[in-house]
Amino acid sequence: MNPKPRSTPPAACMADAHDVIRIRGARENNLKGLDVDVPKRRLTVFTGVSGSGKSSLVFDTIAAESRRLINETYSTFLQGFMPTMARPEVDRLENLTPAIIVDQERIGANARSTVGTATDANAMLRVLFSRLGQPHIGSSQAFSFNVPSARGSGRIAVEKGSGRSETREFIITGGMCPRCEGMGVVSEVAVEQLLDPEKSLAQGAITIPGYTVGGWMVRQYSESGFFDPDKPVRDFTEVEMRDLLYKEPTKVRISGVNITYEGLVPRITRSFLQKDIDALQPHVRSFVERAVVFTTCPDCGGTRLNEAARSSRIGDVNIADASAMQVTELAEWLRSIDEASVRPVIESLLQTVDSFIEIGLGYLSLDRASGTLSGGEAQRVKIVRHLGSSLTDVTYVFDEPTAGLHPHDIQRMNEILIKLRDKGNTVLVIEHEPEVIEIADHIIDLGPGAGPHGGRITFAGGLAALRASDTITGRHLGHKVALKDSVRPPSGSLAIRHATLHNLRDVSVDVPLGVLVVVTGVAGSGKSSLIHGSLAGHPDVVIVDQSPIRGSRRSSPATYTGLLDAIRTAFAKANGVKPALFSANSKGACPECRGLGVIVTDLGFNSTVETTCETCEGSGYDPAVLRYTLDGQNIVEVLSMTAAEAVDSFETGAAHTMLTRMVDLGLGYITLGQPLNTLSGGERQRLRLAISMAKKGLVYVLDEPTSGMHMADVENLLGMLDRLVERGDSVIVIEHHRAVMAHADWIIDMGPGAGHEGGRVIFEGTPADLVAARSTLTGMHLSEYVGR
Repeated sequence: MNPKPRSTPPAACMADAHDVIRIRGARENNLKGLDVDVPKRRLTVFTGVSGSGKSSLVFDTIAAESRRLINETYSTFLQGFMPTMARPEVDRLENLTPAIIVDQERIGANARSTVGTATDANAMLRVLFSRLGQPHIGSSQAFSFNVPSARGSGRIAVEKGSGRSETREFIITGGMCPRCEGMGVVSEVAVEQLLDPEKSLAQGAITIPGYTVGGWMVRQYSESGFFDPDKPVRDFTEVEMRDLLYKEPTKVRISGVNITYEGLVPRITRSFLQKDIDALQPHVRSFVERAVVFTTCPDCGGTRLNEAARSSRIGDVNIADASAMQVTELAEWLRSIDEASVRPVIESLLQTVDSFIEIGLGYLSLDRASGTLSGGEAQRVKIVRHLGSSLTDVTYVFDEPTAGLHPHDIQRMNEILIKLRDKGNTVLVIEHEPEVIEIADHIIDLGPGAGPHGGRITFAGGLAALRASDTITGRHLGHKVALKDSVRPPSGSLAIRHATLHNLRDVSVDVPLGVLVVVTGVAGSGKSSLIHGSLAGHPDVVIVDQSPIRGSRRSSPATYTGLLDAIRTAFAKANGVKPALFSANSKGACPECRGLGVIVTDLGFNSTVETTCETCEGSGYDPAVLRYTLDGQNIVEVLSMTAAEAVDSFETGAAHTMLTRMVDLGLGYITLGQPLNTLSGGERQRLRLAISMAKKGLVYVLDEPTSGMHMADVENLLGMLDRLVERGDSVIVIEHHRAVMAHADWIIDMGPGAGHEGGRVIFEGTPADLVAARSTLTGMHLSEYVGR
């Protein structure tokens, strides 16, 4: 059974005016001037269909204002050093506490970030090895792959207050592998991708993104004094080419400013290659993938550590071995260490490690790169940071914390949310899962619809009242998808044989075709390894996942789906002009910002600053283009329409078909012109599916398509999956949602546990057979769901 919330009724916590976060006139995004009170030191769940305004209220209003006020406090002391944050569109917002946001965004953009460094577990592990490791090689920094070893000298005081000093040598003993500089991989740069040898520096010979003629980055080379800026690169001497590509940091003076000059290769290594590649802007990532080859470091074997750090052991385990252990195994190893002198360190480290296990991440390892975590995993790793925190009376903000969780793990998440609340904190959760809604002290439902049809409070109160309400959430809260009376017969099968990727244990299984197959199992059990690892690359398989959509900053649902082509053609036909006029990437671009909608100011070696273009007011279009209309609306107004609104404007043709698919997949609230990087993982996946559905007779693989979906939208998704199967396609869904499991024709259940405890097929058959057997965790939870 799920843990129950504290028995204090929600009404009691509203008795004192200071015991609520008071919101008046909230108008962020689609919010319609909301007035609402949120109880403090309680667990409040925000519900509503996708696009109803939940994030606008919780993240863009409450959390944003809390952070702005904190930022404003520090800005008083650090004027000029901290950015100014805009105040949310709200009349009054009272009684805020500091907000800690625990969302599904990637953890940083640094390639050095690992699960261990992100949670401080790595720091405690380094202290442990510095105390017990043999041979003893130094302090904890001797085990850090982020600290290099160095020798130097400096003047230090001989005696405090004497005014006398002397020069002494010092040695820094760090654990960084000198070959790969603690990255675990070495890179080789293809220099031909950096330069156009036919041009001079003044003509734009440097082809690296951001190196524009006349810009500060190019001037550092063309005005350095090392080269003739008008000389073609092909005519450079050997010394000049070496200085251009590899010269070590050297002080030079350009336009009266002292700067550090360095060759192109070390500069791009520092600027691009020490960041998470997937976090780079699309055009920069494309350049890196084209110009750089990465291989595992031959010196450290990918551990990132130098030989000294790898040589020191506790028993027969070095720090690289410990970091590579599955967290559950690391916990066992730590408990086997019986040494009183390090007992406090081990207890502290075990508290963090046990938190991983408690939250369902026991299958991870501390050396796992942060950038490889899914959105749900990243959010749960962030939670680990806070479980041992001594902070109280703060506001924790969660964005669908059950994303990617098996029903068995949702109970653990509920316990954690309640634990945070019981420490005296205010816990705000955006969530669709009924199991989380049921533990709330207070529920705020937004709607009634999405986009312009949402933005209102449709309910505020307790669980019983929500069930009795006539809201979409209330009506669907107790709704269950029944098992099918009969399942569709397969038309064939895809054979997977002897799969061993990651934790798979020589798995062989036949995946039925022509039906809806659902692959289940706890997080880390091997579902994605089995399906993605075995079927990716198959000519008839279309993988529709939640990975970022690669494109430029100008990309939008309209450009990605091809809708913009139909829209431009319609505008051109209606106005007797060329379609290119209605593209912000072409003739229709604003002359001031060149279609970006922002003015980018280059601050040289510091950074860049973006401000909204005053000429086009952020639209990216030449104001002259806006005089052309289609059914009374200009191009900017059309791109501001939601997919549901646009369906009525495009009643036939390919545009109508695409828009209808978007609506059927629960994307009716998405605006056609919004940047792609604002979409969630689930939204990106459904947009990909809308495009892929143009082809028939394929095998579609979907990875948790219900992510971010309201219960009402799940029904629409199931209808869409049925239509795919009925037209002759095969659908394989990796999913935790029990409504999808119940609706399947065939289930493949992985497990029985996660990581080393998983990797096996523990059930194959129909949902009814799985429920009848009740032999797996999935079977037991599905049985409970369907009432068997």
